[in-house]
Amino acid sequence: MRIYNTMTRQKEEFVPIEPGKVRLYACGPTVYNYFHIGNARAFLTFDVVRRYFEYKGMDVTYVQNITDIEDKIIAQSLEEGIPFSEVAAKYANAFLEDSARLGNKKPDHQPRATEYISQMIALISEQVDKGFAYESGGDVYFEVNKLPQYGQLSGKKIDDLKAGARVEENELKRHPADFTLWKAAKPGEPSWESPWGKGRPGWHTECVVMSKDLLGVPFDIHGGGTDLMFPHHENELAQSLATTGKQLANYWMHNGFLNIEGEKMSKSLKNFFTAREILDIYDAEVIRFFFLSKHYRSPIDFNRELIEESDKALGNFYSALSATDWLNADAGNVLIPPELERYRTEFTEAMDDDFNSAKALAVLFELSGKIRSDAISMPEKLVHAKLLVELGSVLGFFQNLEAKLTKTIDPDLLNKIETLVEQRNTARQNRDWAASDRLRDELIVLGVEIKDTKDGTTWKIN
Repeated sequence: MRIYNTMTRQKEEFVPIEPGKVRLYACGPTVYNYFHIGNARAFLTFDVVRRYFEYKGMDVTYVQNITDIEDKIIAQSLEEGIPFSEVAAKYANAFLEDSARLGNKKPDHQPRATEYISQMIALISEQVDKGFAYESGGDVYFEVNKLPQYGQLSGKKIDDLKAGARVEENELKRHPADFTLWKAAKPGEPSWESPWGKGRPGWHTECVVMSKDLLGVPFDIHGGGTDLMFPHHENELAQSLATTGKQLANYWMHNGFLNIEGEKMSKSLKNFFTAREILDIYDAEVIRFFFLSKHYRSPIDFNRELIEESDKALGNFYSALSATDWLNADAGNVLIPPELERYRTEFTEAMDDDFNSAKALAVLFELSGKIRSDAISMPEKLVHAKLLVELGSVLGFFQNLEAKLTKTIDPDLLNKIETLVEQRNTARQNRDWAASDRLRDELIVLGVEIKDTKDGTTWKIN
């Protein structure tokens, strides 16, 4: 099994620290609002990483933190006029709800930053004592020039780091790239007592403490979005090297960016969507299929056309299973013959190659196509269906299989609807509006809602 390691910029054979076990840490949300659809990609990516390791028989300990004290939370508490703890609790609960709606399994541990304040103060004190950090104006900063390895994860050089968008300019710092370990409290802000006065820990320290406590140092894999590589992950790594002399993790994984209709997601562009908003429109497994149809490291464009394609592709999986009368079939006694083991092999080869879910999905497509064809018998269809469910479940599909199949369109009805829609599209192209209206009425009788857009015609069963 090979994983692309951000640290080395290459795929490496995955060798766990302890045979048969995987210790995985992935950055969770800062709970100041509902998480957006770009965050959803990261949460879903590492859910699949965890699922696949478990499928391979590994004992996985998966930690995903919840940052419940941070500048944005304080700002949101002022905006909503409620204590920061209420803001954090409100959106932490929303995160848990929406993550479950996405079909993500609950991590083994979901520590909250405020539960670890004393350990964070101890870690900061250790860095001060070892000469890697200094107090200035009630704040405590990590001095990047003291650590020769600083920048090894992101590839950034200290001399090139100027005060700007990602490095706050602050006259209290010895170098613009020095980062905050402890923030002195301002009037009205939440705070804790410390050797440097009242304040709160910096974000970069929080993850180091929680991962170290629950997984040890080093652990196997640290994951998150590409946007976290610098400064967050670089600054986590720096603190581990300064205090333990060890790498924080042996492998660093980062998922690619999400764009909306070809543009970076931004509130100013009015293309900012929360996962909750998207889940109210599309089925969670459609969103899951959409993300997994691209390699996790590749950028992906969130647009209506691709979502509709994902919806249709996923529908093919369910209609294939419906065609086998899966719910009434005795799947437990269905044996996979040796000649069909190639499907498992191709699936695991794809996932072993840096979690290539797009290639793994191709195996599911092939299985679905076989089931839907008339070339094989019903017993053979059931064998293929069992493999489809087994391998699809590794990617997080088919979690509510019985409920979904009871709603799945009968294959004959599906073919009839698709034929009528195609005939209607032809009539519209020929400007035969009478025929178009007649075909629309036939579809309405079948319970189909038609929607004509500039991108084409979509339909759904009411």
